[in-house]
Amino acid sequence: MRVGLATCAEVPELDEDGPALLAALAARGVEGVPAVWDAEVDWGRFELVVVRSAWDYAERRDEFLEWAARLPRVVNPVPVLRWTTDKRYLAELEQAEVPVVPTRFLEPGQAFEAPTERFVVKPVFSAGGRASARYEPEEAPAAAAHVDALHAEGRAAMVQPHVDGVERDGELALVYLGGKFSHAVRKRVSMRQATPDAPELFLEEALEPAEPSAADLRVAAEALAAAPFRDLLYARVDVVHDPEPLVLELELAEPSLYLLYGEGSAERLAELIAAAAAQS
Repeated sequence: MRVGLATCAEVPELDEDGPALLAALAARGVEGVPAVWDAEVDWGRFELVVVRSAWDYAERRDEFLEWAARLPRVVNPVPVLRWTTDKRYLAELEQAEVPVVPTRFLEPGQAFEAPTERFVVKPVFSAGGRASARYEPEEAPAAAAHVDALHAEGRAAMVQPHVDGVERDGELALVYLGGKFSHAVRKRVSMRQATPDAPELFLEEALEPAEPSAADLRVAAEALAAAPFRDLLYARVDVVHDPEPLVLELELAEPSLYLLYGEGSAERLAELIAAAAAQS
């Protein structure tokens, strides 16, 4: 069997998880083929396409979703990709009483009003921390210009409080494979301060293995249960503490899965991919 592993031109051979996943697939008789999602590729030669490190999609989300819709078979499937790549899903999670980072959404044309404490501005379609920045209240004019720039691109903006616990404890990323908790990492990312137009594909992360608490696992399970999908190949729930756990993101499209930090996780993911490919 041959499986396409969709990535982007900046990391054509996949991210750091790639070698372990490719080896685990090969051990199961599956040829994993890294392929750049927006390149000239014969996608029909694959029994299955798995979205992996397609991290440049955010600025071309419509094109990305149209590409995915043309594939014979893709996981996570297109409805999942459409839902999770629009961070307005946080409002749905909040309505389902999942504890999330408080978020105000500003559609193009809506006025920006600066919070009175340190805050963050992001686009609703974003990846890798691009076009995102943190601000102090006195930097309101720069934040307003950031929102205006997003609106000029036709993108809605989101404004969140800056969770100060992130500076101390980082974010907790809980990885799920086939609907089951696999492993977690603690990641520390320094968000840009008032420089949202920096060109990097993603912000640098400092990573270490982590053990989630019962409260972390409960909140992550609530987020997954509130999502309108089941039978996900992979999922990642990013949690911050303020001081109780809050969901920052529910990543179901192309998240790093940090397979090198979860013993046996590459093998578990490969087993799931092989089973899915065999069903085609």
